[in-house]
Amino acid sequence: MNRYIGTLIISVSIILAVFIAATAYKYRFKSAQTITVTGLSEKDFVSNEIVWSGTFTRHGLDIKVAYTALKSDEAEIKRYLNEKGIADSNIVFSSVDVQRTNQDRYDENGKVIGSTFSGYNLTGTFKIDSQNIDLVEKVSREITGLLEKGIELNSISPNYYYSHLNELKIDLLANAATDAKQRAISIAKNSGASLGKIKKASMGVFQITGKNSNEDYSYGGAFNTTSKEKTASITLKVDYLV
Repeated sequence: MNRYIGTLIISVSIILAVFIAATAYKYRFKSAQTITVTGLSEKDFVSNEIVWSGTFTRHGLDIKVAYTALKSDEAEIKRYLNEKGIADSNIVFSSVDVQRTNQDRYDENGKVIGSTFSGYNLTGTFKIDSQNIDLVEKVSREITGLLEKGIELNSISPNYYYSHLNELKIDLLANAATDAKQRAISIAKNSGASLGKIKKASMGVFQITGKNSNEDYSYGGAFNTTSKEKTASITLKVDYLV
């Protein structure tokens, strides 16, 4: 009798162990079933801020004379920009950069045998930051008036920015999430399954490129500043339970 009871207990234990193992495997298998999709969202937008800068130079043997001439050029540039409609609050002049220059001396064989002081190069820099893009673009293209006054001005191409990037990114993420869900629903439907809750979601790289350009995306995220019209894009990788 005791042997019979012992055998029964062992049998029941084995059955319970198999049931528990089967249940655990079934749960583990079920929980491992996921659909991974990547949602994409893109949006075109127009920059609302422009930054234009330039440099102007003077050269002279006497640093004081060259500096006086450079400051005169700065005043003339400021007056010119004001006349064109750009306010003082949008103009910033940086400190003057001074470089001592030397002229190499050569012997009759063309070998450098020394150098002689040839003067100072003084460089000033101005930057204009404005939301009046059309005006600044127009002024940046019409600097001949300053060149005609003898000012050695080097104009740098304007850069364009957008001041509402955070709002734009949030909007793109919402659209990317919608796109990801639609892709997941389509996959689940075609597989004869039903879509469950989100298991995991991770944001991809935020990219800004010139509109209709052939710019390559970068691993760290492209950030175009040379185009006024841009395209922003973002990806969102989502794991859904099924």
